[in-house]
Amino acid sequence: MNATLIAPILPNEIEWRVQSQTSTGKLIVVPYINNRCVMHRFDAAFGAENWTSEFREIANGFLCRLTVTINKREVYREDGASKTNIEPEKGGISDAMKRAAVQFGLGRCLYDYPRVMIECEGKFIPDWAYAKLDKLVEWINDGKCNRDMIVLSQK
Repeated sequence: MNATLIAPILPNEIEWRVQSQTSTGKLIVVPYINNRCVMHRFDAAFGAENWTSEFREIANGFLCRLTVTINKREVYREDGASKTNIEPEKGGISDAMKRAAVQFGLGRCLYDYPRVMIECEGKFIPDWAYAKLDKLVEWINDGKCNRDMIVLSQK
């Protein structure tokens, strides 16, 4: 695998979304790479002229094929995603591309992240939590996190 693709994901390459809310009101949040991360990492790994993305619409979603040229040989990976609730086409295409990039190793490390919970009011990630989530990513990348679960609070 390409070292640029499997390098630790940086805080500015990650977005967080609420996966669920516990019965006590804590938010369970999960990280994912953003599409800009895919484009920047693939440009750095292969050169902008040495990779392409192709999309096909399927029932209720999209397939993305990422093709890279390595030593004059084309290698591709593909994966799919459903249309999303917000901006269905754009979201589905973006998600399919991110999932195809994982097939090349980009962002796989996120699957090893601890479970992250946020103590807060409401159903959305509060503004104060983003700085703490960025610090958590740095902590994980530095090898300082050996926990299965992290609970963030405003305190």
